[in-house]
Amino acid sequence: MKLIRFGPPGQERPGVIFPDGSWRDASAFTPDYTGEFFGTDGPARLARWVAQQGSALPAIPPSTRLGSPVPRPTKIVCIGLNFTDHAKESGMAIPTEPILFFKSTSALTGPNDGLELPRGSVKTDWEIELAVIVGKQVRYVSEAEAPSHVAGYCLHNDYSERAFQLERGGQWVKGKSCDTFAPLGPFLATPDEIADVNALRMWLKVNGQTKQDGTTANLAFKVPFLISYISQFMTLEPGDVISTGTPAGVGLGFKPPQYLKAGDVVELGIAGLGEQRQVVRPAT
Repeated sequence: MKLIRFGPPGQERPGVIFPDGSWRDASAFTPDYTGEFFGTDGPARLARWVAQQGSALPAIPPSTRLGSPVPRPTKIVCIGLNFTDHAKESGMAIPTEPILFFKSTSALTGPNDGLELPRGSVKTDWEIELAVIVGKQVRYVSEAEAPSHVAGYCLHNDYSERAFQLERGGQWVKGKSCDTFAPLGPFLATPDEIADVNALRMWLKVNGQTKQDGTTANLAFKVPFLISYISQFMTLEPGDVISTGTPAGVGLGFKPPQYLKAGDVVELGIAGLGEQRQVVRPAT
């Protein structure tokens, strides 16, 4: 099943995408796709309800704005240098253990809402990533048990301001957490929708030119290991987001580096997880 949230910012309602591609309102079943929804086996319950309701669910016009498929997780945990080709272009060795950092949940936005350059930005960069949405509380889970804790997968653009991230001291979170820096969606795909999460093509274009063209096969640390690893250090709550890293082709990796400016158009997609489009606008 594919879950969406639709409507104006701050007023999103839950919906589903039917197999025929139509969008349907599911707010009669749940007010939102919260942590409580995921933690109580919400997707499976919703699937049974949808099967009973069928086409009686109200249709959503395809021009309706989509928000993030999850409203406000307790945390967004990101993995650094988790693609072999990205580590190489960055001139860094593949880590012996996953690099963990946080991205502020206030950075979350809809998949097509646009990117706002932060004040003082000179090096805003793109990063297409596979995001994992946690389905139930995870604490000291084994790698073998980890897949049963996944609610689904999403497309994520992990925008980064490299000067903030790498030149201002401290942790990476400063360059990762600006408003609009975490477009998520267009939908959450439950695990049954994805045949092989380790074989998904990923691509990103800037102004029509391909910058990233990779595959999740190049993940250094795979999804079950990441869930198990993170759970040794913190409790993952239902609805939390794990962003698993980006393939080669980020702006920082070009010689000379390439960064975004107002008016640029960023388009990206992952096989089975849809596409996003962001128009870059100046700082306000």
